[in-house]
Amino acid sequence: MLQVEQLTKSFGDRLLFSDISFSIDRGQKVGLIAPNGSGKSTLLRILLGLEPQDSGSVTYERDLTKAFLPQLPDLPEEGTVLEACFSKYDPIAQLTLRWELAITQDDSTAMEQLLPEMEASGAWSYEQRAKEILGALGIHDYARPLKGLSGGEKKRVALAGTLISQPDLLFLDEPTNHLDLKSIEGLEGYLSRSTMGLLLITHDRYFLDRVCNHIIELDGGKLYRYKGNYDYYLEKRDERHEEVEAARERALNLYRRELDWMRRQPQARGTKAQYRIDAFHALEEKTKVTHSTQQVELGGANIGHLGKKIFEAEHVSKRYGDKVILNDFSYIFSRRDKVGIVGENGVGKTTFLRMLLGEVTPDSGRFDIGETIRFGYYSQQAPTFDPHKRVIDIVEDMAESFALPTGSNIERISASQLLTRFLFPPERQYTPIEKLSGGELRRLYLCTVLVTAPNFLILDEPTNDLDILTLQALEEYLLEFSGCVLIVSHDRFFMDKVVQHLLCFEGEGKVRDFPGNYTLYRAWQGAREEEEAKHKEKKTIIPSEPKRPNSTRAPKLTYAEKKELEGLEGRITTLEEEKLAIEQALSAGTLTHAELITASERIGVLINELDELVLRQLELEEKTS
Repeated sequence: MLQVEQLTKSFGDRLLFSDISFSIDRGQKVGLIAPNGSGKSTLLRILLGLEPQDSGSVTYERDLTKAFLPQLPDLPEEGTVLEACFSKYDPIAQLTLRWELAITQDDSTAMEQLLPEMEASGAWSYEQRAKEILGALGIHDYARPLKGLSGGEKKRVALAGTLISQPDLLFLDEPTNHLDLKSIEGLEGYLSRSTMGLLLITHDRYFLDRVCNHIIELDGGKLYRYKGNYDYYLEKRDERHEEVEAARERALNLYRRELDWMRRQPQARGTKAQYRIDAFHALEEKTKVTHSTQQVELGGANIGHLGKKIFEAEHVSKRYGDKVILNDFSYIFSRRDKVGIVGENGVGKTTFLRMLLGEVTPDSGRFDIGETIRFGYYSQQAPTFDPHKRVIDIVEDMAESFALPTGSNIERISASQLLTRFLFPPERQYTPIEKLSGGELRRLYLCTVLVTAPNFLILDEPTNDLDILTLQALEEYLLEFSGCVLIVSHDRFFMDKVVQHLLCFEGEGKVRDFPGNYTLYRAWQGAREEEEAKHKEKKTIIPSEPKRPNSTRAPKLTYAEKKELEGLEGRITTLEEEKLAIEQALSAGTLTHAELITASERIGVLINELDELVLRQLELEEKTS
């Protein structure tokens, strides 16, 4: 479908990539991985014809249809959700839109007029696909105006419109940013089943692993390709780095001997062999690092003195009109507490953070903050740096030097040294803010938050736009951090690695304190939903009025069946009591990680056994009626 040959792109003296080549075939789902600022989004724009390349070619298959979702989608100011989802350039989309509007308005005359056109154009499959995609992304109110939608809601609408067109080749740039976990899982499932070709930029490692079957990596201006998912890529990338490092070590050993030879003075009337001099310079090139070994250094995670009293929420309630954010919420933060916050978009997670910071006043209750607490707040909103200032100006405005803990000592470093640790080399430190990539801007923002040495970190969607190298460094920093951490994030991998328990915003002001990470919560939630579905199904199959048997043929239970029925009643009661006890233990927050896994597995066994016993009980009782 797509063939890229010897593509090169640079900005001034800065080379992004050189002579890269790759292809995408039908059905391939390719993840593009690279550090922030190395040219991922630029490469995407070149492939789409939105930006010129310096050299090389991009060739598409004839009559190929393609679609692109940028990081920040551009939706119209006016109109409804449904109108934004259906392209005005697609006649079948517009026909389906008119049909849906007729249904919404209950306009039978319009439906009768549109019915022959729907039949003739085969628009029913389009309508079915549209509803499947909208439902998977949690979009149900088709008539809702676009004006007033949240950032996450706008992203879902734009994503739905991109997917509904069902192109042959789909380009997605950070599609999971600002989506809630339910929407991410719905998108993940849809793309996994789809036959579309895909080129995807994302920091979401679970998403990469479950959707992509090929990975391409931009590293040091070169491109490397891996045929497999993200886990496979990690394994093979490490092998490649080890091989390169081993070859470099061998070259270094030889280089030392040749350097000694080069430094020797030639004997009288003699000269050094030119071929050996040329070979020396070629060897010198081989000793240079050929892959990116830079790592973000976030400094020490030791926060110094932190008092016994940290932070307490006491019977806090908050609502906006009919929408309840919190209802009588209480919680006590402890030292090293690492809490994740999950919930659907619009449920009030960011409002909750702003209440903790004192930016929003609760309707009732209070927050009691310890005297030694120093907050560090990383907002999901783009930082308001002066676009004309240089990178180093932003940091020097805070201080000329910084004290960073390193083990038991305090190290003072300059603003330039600090930026180098955050992967801003000296030549990049004098770049105007307006010329930074989205990821570089977020990395600079993270730098300005962490150097203030907070002991209570509040992070609102910290993984958005950060590259995987920075995410890994941030994860390690937070694991060693001795203060408190409160995180709102839709990155499941990040949450699983960092948090110890969750505050789950379930709507209507209800917040569940769940003792475990996100994967355990989803397993527990899935078991609960499955149990509720089975219970509902059992209710529908129970006959409301069993037929009365003929008096001449009154069926009776055998002695063995009577004993079995008596035993069933006792056994069901015992199992239900055990299940209730486990559910209460899960909600209490007292179980260890191993006990949580055992309890979750036991609930699944109990549910299956109870189903079988209840059905057998119904069967025996029916024979006695």
